[in-house]
Amino acid sequence: MEVECRFFGPFRDAVDDDRMILDVELDTFGELLTLLEERYPELGGRLLDEDGDGFAGSTVVTRNETDLRHLDGLETELEAGDVIRAIPSVYGGRRAPTTET
Repeated sequence: MEVECRFFGPFRDAVDDDRMILDVELDTFGELLTLLEERYPELGGRLLDEDGDGFAGSTVVTRNETDLRHLDGLETELEAGDVIRAIPSVYGGRRAPTTET
């Protein structure tokens, strides 16, 4: 299936483009983000956290303009025609809430 990826700020610099169409046979956004980090080493650790089971830092990833955290997170299913945006917090993403100890 084809999906469109859009990258902002340093993510765009890491892949050397702001938009790409990928033809992938993947089921979830977690798998897609893993593929992107493997394909573009400069993205390593910038989309997924160390364990690969959450988002890195305050990175925001959206599917068709909806934050994946408001859907099923990394388990959100990919569908043909999805538009994925990867946005660092300094380029319009939101910071994850912090807890004070």
